[in-house]
Amino acid sequence: MSAPKNTPVPGLFISFLPILVLVGFLTINVKLYGDSATSGPNQIALILTAAFAGIIAWRYGLTWTRIRDGIMHSIIASLPAVMILLLIGALAGTWMISGVVPTMIYYGLKILHPAIFLLAATIVCAIVSLATGSSWSTVATVGAALLGIGSAMGFHEGMIAGAIISGAYFGDKMSPLSDTTNLAPAMAGTDLFTHIRYMTITTVPSLAITLLIFLVLGFTAELNPVAGGVDSLMSAIDSKFYVSPVLFLVPSVVIFLIIKKVDAVPALLIGTLLGGIFAVIFQPEVVNEISGITSDYVKSGYSTIMNAMMGPVSVHTSDDQINSLLSTKGMGGMLNTIWLIICAMSFGGIMEVSGMLQKISSTVVNLARSTGSLIASTAGTCIFFNATAADQYLSIVVPGRMYAKTYRDRGLKPENLSRTLEDSGTVTSVLFPWNTCGATQAGVLGVATGTYWMYCFFNLISPIMTIAAGYLNYRIARYSEEEMKAMNQE
Repeated sequence: MSAPKNTPVPGLFISFLPILVLVGFLTINVKLYGDSATSGPNQIALILTAAFAGIIAWRYGLTWTRIRDGIMHSIIASLPAVMILLLIGALAGTWMISGVVPTMIYYGLKILHPAIFLLAATIVCAIVSLATGSSWSTVATVGAALLGIGSAMGFHEGMIAGAIISGAYFGDKMSPLSDTTNLAPAMAGTDLFTHIRYMTITTVPSLAITLLIFLVLGFTAELNPVAGGVDSLMSAIDSKFYVSPVLFLVPSVVIFLIIKKVDAVPALLIGTLLGGIFAVIFQPEVVNEISGITSDYVKSGYSTIMNAMMGPVSVHTSDDQINSLLSTKGMGGMLNTIWLIICAMSFGGIMEVSGMLQKISSTVVNLARSTGSLIASTAGTCIFFNATAADQYLSIVVPGRMYAKTYRDRGLKPENLSRTLEDSGTVTSVLFPWNTCGATQAGVLGVATGTYWMYCFFNLISPIMTIAAGYLNYRIARYSEEEMKAMNQE
């Protein structure tokens, strides 16, 4: 939704003012509140900045009804993400009480050596995400277990989250099942598999560098393992849960459904309900402990499943550090993230409907002269939309529509644009705490964006790699003179 044609659009400086105000608020919040800035202060900052942008839009002739419609349009676009977020919270709860996550942690501790843990975590998440096409599902399932394993080994939680997210976003970016991997070529005007093949030029080196960094970190990181060591954690899990490979059926079903292109919402709901059923069947002692009901197991099972889905649930052992690994917050734990998403989308909606985002973006296009600067401008625009519109899809759709003709006019094939959209739009969304992706992953993992972003090496390297390829003119796909003539005659 863009500004009406008969409404004047603010100039470049005025369009930038809300961005500057937001950056000012967020800087103050980080200094005052640290990692807890996303627990309220940043939401208020987004609302106040949205109000400021709304005043500018009103002063330029936009009616309140139009502004409100822009906000609603933006929020409605985020509702599928909100629904997935709530289901992820519920899934985490039932998978904990059913023993699915504890079992993953248990076997992971037996198999993985600390020196290769970060490397292995990245590879595992990359494979799962590649197979499912979903970074969100990968982080919420396999990622949650890996976080528990890494924490028990004593790794900094930011490092673990960075490895998980790096792998998950590699798979999300390269999988033909991924929505963003299909969206980017559609916006640029190329086909899916040409897009994927062309992405390997920058994506494979980015992943290779990432794996090398995590391998070095694995051998050099100072570890602070859980008191009593890995054996203590495994013993605590074994004493509380029935641990068996049969519990892997639950995540296997979810992964199978996603591979079969079942929508994330029903797939996650099925996984949540299966977790509850498995809890009742395999973990009766845990079920009774959480519910406090021992006289009626049907009532106890129902109460425990409902509690795990909706709110905080924890399994207690004699070790407080281990207890933190065996606790979840359910749907209730995601409400703060949803609050952040709604506030961010309100701000993004006003910026888009007023035409201020488009004004900033179009100015950038005019400054790009060479191929390298055009690709760098595209990457910068994608990152800008992730930071301002707070939505991964907008960071692909708007720059894709905006730059498509420019790439064509300069003789650059559309796969150059689609690759840049993914290298900079898809992967950087998770680095901003007010973006839907950043807020979601921080909420799912329980690790603040400010704690993990500097360890998301794949996400940080990818836009640098695509810009470097542009300036070095490396493997840039161009139209031949005959192809350009044919297109101009159409």
